[in-house]
Amino acid sequence: MSRVYNFSAGPAALPEDVLRRAAEEMLDWHGRGMSIMEMSHRTPDFEGVIRGAENDLRALLNIPANYKVLFLQGGATLQFGMIPVNLLRGKTRADYVVTGSWSEKAVGEAARFCAVNIAFSSADANFTYAPSQDQLKLDDRAAYVHVCTNETIMGVEFSSIPETGNVPLVADMSSHILSREIDVSRYGLIYAGAQKNIGPVGLTVVIVRDDLIGQPLPGMPTLFDYKVHADNGSMLNTPPTFAVYMAGLVFEWMKAQGGVAAMEQRAIARSQLLYGCIDASGGYYRNPVRIADRSRMNVPFTLHDDTLDAVFLKESKDAGLSSLKGHKTVGGMRASIYNPMPLAGVQALVDFMGDFAKRHG
Repeated sequence: MSRVYNFSAGPAALPEDVLRRAAEEMLDWHGRGMSIMEMSHRTPDFEGVIRGAENDLRALLNIPANYKVLFLQGGATLQFGMIPVNLLRGKTRADYVVTGSWSEKAVGEAARFCAVNIAFSSADANFTYAPSQDQLKLDDRAAYVHVCTNETIMGVEFSSIPETGNVPLVADMSSHILSREIDVSRYGLIYAGAQKNIGPVGLTVVIVRDDLIGQPLPGMPTLFDYKVHADNGSMLNTPPTFAVYMAGLVFEWMKAQGGVAAMEQRAIARSQLLYGCIDASGGYYRNPVRIADRSRMNVPFTLHDDTLDAVFLKESKDAGLSSLKGHKTVGGMRASIYNPMPLAGVQALVDFMGDFAKRHG
């Protein structure tokens, strides 16, 4: 069987070593005679799996002891609502920085619970850049400031962290967590859907400073309370056991590869190779994002003639390059080049793009 190079934005490619190990353990996990998917989450065995995953994630991101790590369900989208429920803490306002579709969606959910101040929006430029510090119009009455540090659809990535003073900074890092080194202590809360750089769909990671939890809005369901999840070790109800197990394998793989620092160097190499091809194409391929804010993970691009889009997608698929179609709201192409993508995969895409331009120029 020949595996393709998978450029899907999510669910995304997983490390081949991880997939092989999961396959080996599928029918018999560690001599227990059953799959991890069949095992009760209340057993000491699974307790070891989930605690091991948490400890490895803490080590990879150097998470301080005063931060809780939660393994939740509902995707990053559920967090759009859980964040105001937990972090307003008696306040009625929150700041949102809008740099693309996902931060826009976060605003829509937050507005159900509080007054939203749009501290910045790049909508007037089709979400093609991230703000500088002096462009942020922050409200000192805000309970928190929310940013999406990598917009998966638009391909805009923050290269620096906004300064928010004493107001907690909340970051949706779904599509670039573990691809660059960060100082967790500068954030009040970080969240990420797993299905890009962490593991399969079904798991959401939340990293939250412990002084920010325990005061949810009254009348909310128990499952909306971060403290309850923390007090129960992310097992208030049955967690997504297979997704947690797979995330743990990915964390182990990352540590063996050299950790986040190594992932960042690989991300730089992959993205420079692909953007270099786009920029050197003489306009045949175009990326609309301001160069300083280009994502290392999600690279949208268009062809000079959009009538060739279908041909490009068919020929690239035939060449073993999968899932390059751009998001329906943007069109064109998008190559998502997460941690598991080898440099050889990007080289294969670049070689194809060069050959396609010659044949269809």
